[in-house]
Amino acid sequence: MIVSESTLRAFTQNIFLAMGCSQEHAILATDVLLLSDLRGIDSHGVARLTGYVRLWEKQRINATPDIKIVHETPTTATVDGDGGLGLVVAPFAMRIAIEKAEKYGSGWVSVRNSNHFGIAGYHGLMAVEKDMIGFAMTNASPLVAPTFSNERLLGTNPMCYAFPAGKYPPVIVDMATSAAANGKLEIAQRLGKQVPEGWIQDKQGNYTTDPHALKTGGSLLPLGSDREHGSHKGFGLSATVDILSAVLSGANYGPWVPPFVAFLDPPNDPVGQGIGHFLGAMRVDGFRPVDEFKSHLDNWIERFKSASTIDADQKVIIPGEPELEAQADRLTNGIPLVDAVANDLNELAKKLGVEALSA
Repeated sequence: MIVSESTLRAFTQNIFLAMGCSQEHAILATDVLLLSDLRGIDSHGVARLTGYVRLWEKQRINATPDIKIVHETPTTATVDGDGGLGLVVAPFAMRIAIEKAEKYGSGWVSVRNSNHFGIAGYHGLMAVEKDMIGFAMTNASPLVAPTFSNERLLGTNPMCYAFPAGKYPPVIVDMATSAAANGKLEIAQRLGKQVPEGWIQDKQGNYTTDPHALKTGGSLLPLGSDREHGSHKGFGLSATVDILSAVLSGANYGPWVPPFVAFLDPPNDPVGQGIGHFLGAMRVDGFRPVDEFKSHLDNWIERFKSASTIDADQKVIIPGEPELEAQADRLTNGIPLVDAVANDLNELAKKLGVEALSA
């Protein structure tokens, strides 16, 4: 099914409203999810909507949170999300980081008691719109085994760095710190496809290409896949995200992070509150004039785009470039939904009394 952006936006807003979200929060949560679908990151868009509803039904998501600052200095803050949608809590925190950066040059906010926040790139781009460099990261359900382990202790723990350019689009480095995001496994499961070797290991620690391996005790692997290919670096990056997002904020970390799937209960011995995020904003003009920075970042982009390549038909891809191309295409031609996702969404609509989605 191919659905227009406006149709999918209206449908998604209605689902959030049916959950009891305010109009403001429904619009914002939808905006975060839709940017993911528009940018071709299908694993983090409306495919996640059913998961949010199931968590809400289990009373693990608060549709009407009282999001507030619980600790603050001029340049830093800790935010309690009151169990709200991370899609709403994280933008709240990033706005605080931006406000602090406007006054003091940079702002840094840690978040506790939140939930899955969509794509990190959305939050990083909020800073770019203000001629700032944006940072966004979050910990997640433990699905990843550290190097040399077969125990799931870390999430896919994405991190994003967003840089404003001049005549070119922003440079957006938005990536999981695991070899692959869990959402890519879910897509492979829906399509009935195997996944590349190096993404997952089975319960015994052997490579497998079965996208269902997590259900039988397997685990995702850190970026790098194994020690010889640098998995200790992926483990280190993931650990950094976990510590900044949760140990710093008072959220759950490591194996205590609550699962995204509603059929699994959170650990009964939590070490914190909910899921954690870490967001930051730095004013470019705190280092040099904005125009100078943008001009030189444009030059950086041009030089890398002109790099000699192994294959003459393949050019160097600037971080964020494929997503921008997908966004331009999908705004014009619509957003493709695999049958399994479209069917799930319409089952959701039926349950919540919302008008069904149609092409």
